Amino acid sequence: MERIIKIFLGILLLLCINLPGYTAGEQLSLSTLITSQNVGYETCTKVFNTDNVSLFYLTIAALNANRFTIDEIQSKSGYILFTAVNKKFLAMISNVNTNQGMLRITPADNNYFFQPGIVLNVFKYIELNLDKKPENISLY
Repeated sequence: MERIIKIFLGILLLLCINLPGYTAGEQLSLSTLITSQNVGYETCTKVFNTDNVSLFYLTIAALNANRFTIDEIQSKSGYILFTAVNKKFLAMISNVNTNQGMLRITPADNNYFFQPGIVLNVFKYIELNLDKKPENISLY
């Protein structure tokens, strides 16, 4: 009986040691997304496979869907100033090449201690809606 318990504990120990750690591909837990923490600059920047004009409109839609307050929009220079959880953020859209656009969401006060879910939820919304390009709608 003692031998079986030792084998069982040994197998349990091996399983605990070989469990995979956190990787970038895994989803973060809800408590991690809503807890303020230091967020790396690389987390705030993402390249999407769409042109910068479509990315601009998708970003506005993502901010609206997340119920963030849009304070200012500058379509010519490609930036959006918005407020989330009583903190101001700046979303900058730039052109990487003709088929790719880059979105950078940074805090306006350069204090990177905030909830990472603010940025990651916007990125996730855009990823889910990349195939829905904006189109012109005639009024008549």
